[in-house]
Amino acid sequence: MMSYLTRILLSLNLFTYISSNSEIKIGALFPTISKQRSDPEVAFQYAVHRVNNDKSLLPDLKLIHNIQYIGKDSFQTVQKVCNLIEYGVQALFSPTDSLLATHINSICDDLDIPDIGIGRSAQEFSINVHPSQQYINQAFIDVIRYLNWTRFGILYEKDHGILILNEFSRSIQAELHIRQVSSGSYLTVLNEFKSNEIHNILIDTNSAGISILLKNILQQQMNEYKFHYFFTSFDLENFDLEDFKYNFVNITSFRLVDMGDVAVKEILKDIEYHNRRLLNHNESTYKSRKAVSIETEAALMFDAVYVFAIGLQSIYPLLKLPNLTCDDEVPWNGGLSLINYINAVEWKGLTGPIQFKEGQRIQFKLDLIKLKQHSIVKVGEWTPHNHLNITEPSLFFDAGSMNVTLVVITILETPYVMMRYGKNYTGNERFYGFCVDILEHISHEVGFDYILDLVPDRKYGAKDPETGQWNGMVAQLMKYKADLAVGSMTITYARESVIDFTKPFMNLGISILFKVPTAEPTRLFSFMNPLAIEIWIYVLVAYILVSLTIYLLAKLSPIEWRSIHPCDIDHLTISNQFTISDSFWFTIGTLMQQGSDIYPRATSTRIISSIWGFFSLIIVASYTANLAAFLTVERMINPIENADDLASQTEISYGTLESGSTMTFFR
Repeated sequence: MMSYLTRILLSLNLFTYISSNSEIKIGALFPTISKQRSDPEVAFQYAVHRVNNDKSLLPDLKLIHNIQYIGKDSFQTVQKVCNLIEYGVQALFSPTDSLLATHINSICDDLDIPDIGIGRSAQEFSINVHPSQQYINQAFIDVIRYLNWTRFGILYEKDHGILILNEFSRSIQAELHIRQVSSGSYLTVLNEFKSNEIHNILIDTNSAGISILLKNILQQQMNEYKFHYFFTSFDLENFDLEDFKYNFVNITSFRLVDMGDVAVKEILKDIEYHNRRLLNHNESTYKSRKAVSIETEAALMFDAVYVFAIGLQSIYPLLKLPNLTCDDEVPWNGGLSLINYINAVEWKGLTGPIQFKEGQRIQFKLDLIKLKQHSIVKVGEWTPHNHLNITEPSLFFDAGSMNVTLVVITILETPYVMMRYGKNYTGNERFYGFCVDILEHISHEVGFDYILDLVPDRKYGAKDPETGQWNGMVAQLMKYKADLAVGSMTITYARESVIDFTKPFMNLGISILFKVPTAEPTRLFSFMNPLAIEIWIYVLVAYILVSLTIYLLAKLSPIEWRSIHPCDIDHLTISNQFTISDSFWFTIGTLMQQGSDIYPRATSTRIISSIWGFFSLIIVASYTANLAAFLTVERMINPIENADDLASQTEISYGTLESGSTMTFFR
């Protein structure tokens, strides 16, 4: 029979087991901040409080958090991590410092303790709630390609940038001016960019650097409509941009937290209320703070706690409490299972949809935002699946009522730009044409006035190979004597390296045009066209010579002489059939292949007749063939088949517009 004391001891052991299982210990590491807590710390504490009050999530569990403050000393950081592990934490929430996070991740990996991070750089064996850097890189690349930036500057701060610059620069086909900056060098770099006429700038720095940069932009008066600043920070809405709203400067960024979402607004109100309640109970320790503005790191920390809680929800009845130390390096028996369950979490938090693959976040949504006169507005979004989607192109490009006047240059070329004559036209009324209509439409859509005038040297623009200087409209744009140029200007690689082009409104190539030979009018002697005039003369001369030769040979040959009355033996009168006229008749009849009533009898005359007959056969056959071809098809010879043929010949004159792309091509 069991004694009373034994029963009491068993009851105490059972009570201890249940109590210990109902509490889940977690640890968090935050940077040391004097007098007040950081926003991620506030979000962490509120998330733990919210999970504990949500009975549908972990009804039988309570999260107990232990917060440690760390500096830049990695040795002290490791000591505090080991203290948390000996305390019995079942998960660690790492800081954003990549160097310290590496040390923490190494310890957690050896002991199979879940390491949940919110930093931009992911650790190999951790679970990172921050979107993957590979996807972030691609998001910014897609926007820059959409904006068609061919020349821009990049400001980055060491160990604080979100981009992988090496991969980023290899993926962008543009002229990049990359500068590393610190708190004291922003003004110098901005002045350099302004001097070099670099108007598009990508800024990859931390929050403190952005505040300094915004002040320096105002000092340098670089807050005009010509400038476009693209920030990699997800917290642009938390900065004071009041001085930039009315100067039409272009400021663009992504955000991870949709501040207009109703659910987000409710959570922000709860965070503010929870924080004020804690401060009232602890005013001696923490300085009173303003309402919580949810920064991206704070939102990520809130989501990290919930990701852990959802992963824990499915496994906690089977989970054994860890009893670990950094000295033994014996891994936690249930740690890998918990890590796998956390990796399988799919949830929508403050930072949007969340899904992991091998510890990396692969599902999220970035809102593309742009500063307008009234506020910051959403103009598009980017997701890993669909990439960039500009949902409001009119808001993205519409600058509103800018009330600016642009200097626009052009060149006359029908039908693109033409000039009106005959009346006293002035100003922009002097010009009309296809390009002028496009310019007028754009000015109404974007909202600007313009002054249209002809380029002084009447040239499109070409680079002098000796001096390296440009002329024409290109030079006017490079020297900022004009803001825009409109016309039928060909987009070439050389021009695109110094000026920016819009999308082409027409695609054309270089064509060679020349007049088709016209048919000659019908003439009386057109039958002679199949043979050259020289051949006709030779035939005529041969005809006369052969006729005279036959006549002379017939006179000399006794065989050609015959009696006029062959039946009358006593009649001695003889004659020759080849008189001068009959000789010519015989020759022409042979040439016409018709024959005649006379024929040669002597050997000599027959040989001459045979030669003439063979000659006639060749001439008639050649004439017949040429005549058939001449009458059937108008033969046309193309002396020019390509550009090389045109450049190598001298008979046909040709020319191009001076300082144009065609002239550069032939040069």
